[in-house]
Amino acid sequence: MSNFDRNVAGRFGTTATRSQAAIDQGLRSYMLSVYNYMALGLAITGLAALGVFMMSVSATPTEWQIAGGQYLTQFGYTLFVSPVKWVVMLAPLAAVFFLSFRIQSMSVGAAQATFWVYAAMVGVSLATIFLVYTHESIVRVFFITAASFGALSLWGYTTKRDLSGMGSFLMMGLFGIIIASVVNIFLGSTMLQFIVSVVGVLVFAGLTAYDTQRIKEMYFEGDDAAVMGKKAIMGALALYLDFINLFMMLLQLFGNRNSN
Repeated sequence: MSNFDRNVAGRFGTTATRSQAAIDQGLRSYMLSVYNYMALGLAITGLAALGVFMMSVSATPTEWQIAGGQYLTQFGYTLFVSPVKWVVMLAPLAAVFFLSFRIQSMSVGAAQATFWVYAAMVGVSLATIFLVYTHESIVRVFFITAASFGALSLWGYTTKRDLSGMGSFLMMGLFGIIIASVVNIFLGSTMLQFIVSVVGVLVFAGLTAYDTQRIKEMYFEGDDAAVMGKKAIMGALALYLDFINLFMMLLQLFGNRNSN
């Protein structure tokens, strides 16, 4: 009888172990797809930003001179000086709201395409950083951001601490950053900009860990491929936004501006 009990327990233990292994493998595959989507989105953003910058500046003198002895082309003037600049600035915001509110009714392919288009739009709007900051400092800050983001996301994924309590606090900080940034458009205060950048680094560092844990907890083994794909895209969008904003805050703090 005792041998029978041990055999039954062994069989159940094996089943439980296999089930847990399947869940772990599924979770790793899900998180890998999140990071892959995010990395590809960042690559699209970077290529779009660099491509637009190269089409926007020229060493040939025009009436629109900028820092570093360069000049804006007609294309650059249209994007960054004419009223079209407002479209360039606001189009990514419209795209991210569209994706967030409509993803449930989209196919996975449509959601992916919308995410890629959004990443390209962000790249177009970020092309101006090449006009303001030196290329060396942009690269340096990018790698600082990548290392920081990787460490924070890894901590958010592995920690046993519940980070959900940070969510409301971080969202309050995020809204404070947005309000202060809008106010500073009119004030033009370098001190306020410095404070916003410092607080922004702290907020988006916290959001990176918080969002990673939240995305991990969104995983459900019973989801079908379509639901899992949409969750991965939305998770990638959240981490993509954390990375981009952390990068911009660090660039404002540590980036070297082009000399006139």
